[in-house]
Amino acid sequence: MDQPKTIQDLSPQAMASLVVDMFQRIIIHHGLWFAEVERQLGMEKALAVYSRAATRSYGIQMERLGKILGFEMSQGVPKPLAALSAEELKALLDGVCVNWLANDGVWFQAVEEELGMFDAKRCNDSCWVRFSPFEAQAIKNFLQLGDNSGLEGLKRALNFRLYANINKQSIIDESPNSIVFQMNDCRVQSARKRKGMEDYPCKSGGVVEYRTFASTIDSRIKTQCIACPPDEHPKEWFCAWRFTI
Repeated sequence: MDQPKTIQDLSPQAMASLVVDMFQRIIIHHGLWFAEVERQLGMEKALAVYSRAATRSYGIQMERLGKILGFEMSQGVPKPLAALSAEELKALLDGVCVNWLANDGVWFQAVEEELGMFDAKRCNDSCWVRFSPFEAQAIKNFLQLGDNSGLEGLKRALNFRLYANINKQSIIDESPNSIVFQMNDCRVQSARKRKGMEDYPCKSGGVVEYRTFASTIDSRIKTQCIACPPDEHPKEWFCAWRFTI
């Protein structure tokens, strides 16, 4: 059978596969733009540019896809999606969050298999340096938090992270100027525990993750690690962090 020379030579199944592949290319290109703006102009500028570019790009893409696929938009969301029940939307949200975590694990394992644990952990920690402030800014935009929303703003933002939908966490009001965040059930660590494995030593990544997340929500907030693997911790939580303003 002759190999296709152009897109027009593809079967409908192969063309559908190409559509999916091109969606992935868009996602990677979107991320590379952000990474390059951050590299050349710094994280603060990159987050500001992202807020502009992402809103414009989303509007353009959804309008075009709506015309092609025959769906209308409702307050910035495709109508078929907005028409789902609360239970269906929660199930979809759960699936998206678990897929995000699976994607993170797949990347870690792929680097580990190719280069070893040291390089996988190094790449993981460096990724969190960028993803954590990005996620904080995305949540900040979604919740319309100001630049000085304080600990109350941080408490709200922590409840809208991807992790918050698949892990069990709690927040303790320690004092008027400090809160303690506990990760009571971590999906990754709990899975390792069920397999009889030791905790994954995530402290190096956690320090940059929580510090940059909190400071992006409000630059006045300081972060302290109470304990995080490989530190010893009580059975009630895997890691705990103190945020002070």
